[in-house]
Amino acid sequence: MQTIQNFINGQYVPPKAGKYIDNFNPATGNLSGKIPDSDIEDIEAAVRAATAAFPVWANMPLDHRHDILCSVADGILQNLDTLAEAESSDSGKTVTTARTVDIPRAAQNFKFFATALLHFASESHHAPGSLSYTLRQPLGVVGCISPWNLPLYLFTWKIAPALAAGNCVVGKPSEVTPLTAYLLGNLCNAAGLPPGVLNIVQGLGPKAGEAIVRHPKIKAISFTGSTRAGSEIARIAAPIFKKLSLELGGKNPNLIFADCDYDKMLETTVRSSFNNQGQICLCGSRIYVEKSIYPRFKKDFLERVKNLKVGNPSDPNNNLGAVVSKMHFEKVLGCIELAKEEGGQILAGGSAIQMPAPFDNGWYIAPTVIEGLSAECRTNQEEIFGPVVTIQPFDTDEQALEMANSTDYGLSATVWTNNLQRSQFLAANLQAGIVWVNTWMLRDLRTPFGGVKNSGIGREGGWDAMRFFTEAKNVTFG
Repeated sequence: MQTIQNFINGQYVPPKAGKYIDNFNPATGNLSGKIPDSDIEDIEAAVRAATAAFPVWANMPLDHRHDILCSVADGILQNLDTLAEAESSDSGKTVTTARTVDIPRAAQNFKFFATALLHFASESHHAPGSLSYTLRQPLGVVGCISPWNLPLYLFTWKIAPALAAGNCVVGKPSEVTPLTAYLLGNLCNAAGLPPGVLNIVQGLGPKAGEAIVRHPKIKAISFTGSTRAGSEIARIAAPIFKKLSLELGGKNPNLIFADCDYDKMLETTVRSSFNNQGQICLCGSRIYVEKSIYPRFKKDFLERVKNLKVGNPSDPNNNLGAVVSKMHFEKVLGCIELAKEEGGQILAGGSAIQMPAPFDNGWYIAPTVIEGLSAECRTNQEEIFGPVVTIQPFDTDEQALEMANSTDYGLSATVWTNNLQRSQFLAANLQAGIVWVNTWMLRDLRTPFGGVKNSGIGREGGWDAMRFFTEAKNVTFG
């Protein structure tokens, strides 16, 4: 049992109202600790600390700011095993995934944007008799609200560019996975980050999160989470003219053509379907396969899926761990039941997995493959965000494109083909912010990240993130 605290002004402090929320270990279903049930008073304290720290941080020499952020990255890597075990116990993902993906990427986020701040340049325009140039100035205090599926990975993906651009941050990790953000406070202190530059407030979205969104001194909100929550944030923030970056849900298509590199495609498709228990916004949950290779794909894919090992996240032999919470566990199982009602045939999985003690109360779901559903049914239209995929054949490129674009989401899409003309046509016409051709989850941090339609507004990554966290000011001399 661990009772964690808020991190405000460089110190760990209890919530003002003295209230806490239970935190559970997904692998066992047991109570693992308590987190602050923060409210507007805690957000106010964090904003005061950030406001006081802003002049020093914003005016710090760039190389000094760079060195501090690099030290945070080094501290993350030096505590790799501790952070990976904490991430696993909080989220249910395997320790192997946390150790090889989540925690290294969190360190990389800090190191990347620490370097970016040294090279972030603005424009100048010279004309006869005049000179105009653009200043890129930090906004002040900004809010960063991150989700539970990649806790430290996505928390740092937001706060690193915000800090690099010279802002001070009030951040709120998910109440479901608070632990690695809590541990980050000590690492920031050890790296020499001035008190108040980063403040981490734990708590519920409708309470602490909404207080961040509504606070008049918080100038921008970067949020990753559900489309429903993003819509509510936009409703609150729009009338008070806050800058918004919203990375929301996905229902990503995976288009597989007969001329693909079959072995590479098959291996990657299993990973893109079920990595992190399917709890990645970029997972390909709708798999469309050219009819001529559909029987072969179905046979080979099912064989591999049925061989995936689900269980104790600490066991390196297991491929999948537990889903993140009891509520999400029940939601995913409900989606599988809906698929059956819609006429879907369960080819693999389709149920919870009962584990031996001490994991018998954990939240484990077998990787599930469903066939026989139309592109328009709810199962293929609504985000499930779990270890569940549908498979369906197609005849032509045009039909594949129509099926891929048939949802209200548009985050990512994956195309498997060795036909250059086809890949260029699909890349141009897929309604998605990210298109992978013959790969998946290959991320260059210099590139823009985000979606279209109900998958969000704005872009993260590279210069897009640095521009979001700064205000452009034109200066002209005559």
